[in-house]
Formats: sequence, C-alpha cells, structure tokens
Amino acid sequence: MTNKIYYLASCDTCRKIIKSLPKSVDLVYHDIKQDPITASELEYMQTLSGSYEALFSRKAQLYKSLDLKNKSLTEEDYKKYILEHYTFLSRPVFIINNKIYIGNSQQNMLQVLKVLENV
Repeated sequence: MTNKIYYLASCDTCRKIIKSLPKSVDLVYHDIKQDPITASELEYMQTLSGSYEALFSRKAQLYKSLDLKNKSLTEEDYKKYILEHYTFLSRPVFIINNKIYIGNSQQNMLQVLKVLENV
C-alpha cells in the first residue's frame, strides 16, 4: 500500500503540518472533505489502530453539539459517526509502511517525521 496522509485542507493545523513535511517524501494526499473516506479505508485504519475510538475526534464541534460526551458510544457508533461526517476523524492520519499515526500531537508528529526520513 502507498504511504498516505488523510487530512482536511481547510484545517490550519493540517496545513501547517503538511508544510513541515520533507519535500522529498512520497505521500498520497487525501483531503477527507473533498473525497470522503470509504468504509474499507476506515476498516483498514481500524485494523492498524486497534479501534475506531482511536480514530475518533472528540474535539469536533459536532461532538459537542450532538452531546455525544453524555452518550456511551460503541465501536460501531464511532465507525458510523466517522463515516457520516469527516469532522469526526482525528486528523491528520498518516499511514506509512503499514503503520498508522493518528492526530497532531507533538510526539506523534516527531514519530512521523522520523519515519519519513527513512522512507
């Protein structure tokens, strides 16, 4: 499988991260708003991450407006919400050499940059 980044083009954090990536890196860029992720792509991410919850963003405005924090969500719920609306995918998601890196934490981004140096 090709190395890929799932991101949101309108997200300032995603844009900043993309700018910081080495220019020589060979990544497929997938804007999840323009081209929503498919069920099979999400299932692959879940296989790599171990759960749909790991891929789910609790920072999304919709999370608050739908009052999801007061509901007990199952793995199927997380999957359904991510497929229904791109904002529920924790961004960015990198898949590099069949390993997944989820979110924009500093530690995660340092790992991504380190891995990309060796790709």
